[in-house]
Amino acid sequence: MRVFVAGGTGVIGRRLVPQLVARGYEVTATTTSSAKLGSLQELGADGVVMDGLDGAAVGEAVASARPDVIVHQMTGLSEAHAGTMNPRKADRFFATTNRLRTEGIDHLLAAAEATGVSHVVAQGHASMNGVRTGSWVKTEEDPLEVIAGTKAISHLEDVVVKAGGVVLRYGGFYGGGAHDDQVRFVRKRMVPLVGGGTGYVSWIHVDDAVSATVLAVEQKATGVFNIVDDEPAPISAWLPYLAECAGAKPPRRIPKWLARLLIGPMMTGAMTEGRAFSNAKAKRELGWQLRYPSWRQGFKEELA
Repeated sequence: MRVFVAGGTGVIGRRLVPQLVARGYEVTATTTSSAKLGSLQELGADGVVMDGLDGAAVGEAVASARPDVIVHQMTGLSEAHAGTMNPRKADRFFATTNRLRTEGIDHLLAAAEATGVSHVVAQGHASMNGVRTGSWVKTEEDPLEVIAGTKAISHLEDVVVKAGGVVLRYGGFYGGGAHDDQVRFVRKRMVPLVGGGTGYVSWIHVDDAVSATVLAVEQKATGVFNIVDDEPAPISAWLPYLAECAGAKPPRRIPKWLARLLIGPMMTGAMTEGRAFSNAKAKRELGWQLRYPSWRQGFKEELA
């Protein structure tokens, strides 16, 4: 089977590609930088430079690769693409990623249709963005909270599911360098507990996200799945623990009114009212087993 990984050098892509190669698949993986083609070749893939927002380029790359499956892992969250995160202007930071979840997935689906690709796997998101009413832990049947980026995720889910593909809603990534910036900020005590730290978050180790992605490819899964660990938790639980594992002082506490001034209403809302997600469907229907069932184990091992 031939697999086309759009976004092969990102947090998931660079760990997914060698897993697919090891299982005997022919992998074509894309990057936006010619300087990274060598790293893709070292992982065992045929590397291609592609701008996911250029419809013609996407069409040509997919037609040349002739894949059986397309995996969408394109984001624009690196500093090279998004700059430095300003929580008061989060919409700017996520702007490219939101375009890749709308225009980018549309280009990939058009290319899939044109070349007869039967299955598409796409990256979604499920960390603290569940609808902020009712229970603190949401299933795939619950709506997402309407915040910056939600419309893009909803578009991606609608078009991929309609095309008979699958969307994997990954939780907040950690491991494999995925949360190095956050750990650095925690060590500098730049990540405060806002109010009571009541907002819930779902985490996922990148290796567990990759294993779920491989299952989705192999099983030709359809629909939407929350790819998160077994322990959704309030910030008041995981943030002090992360600080402890990182050898940092406990996080500072600030009131909600001050947080709104310092980090903006969107981040303040997420940190006090965010809703997390259940992984029951993915475990039941994909037969997915986690190496890191809890962030408690994962944080400790990653920062040992």
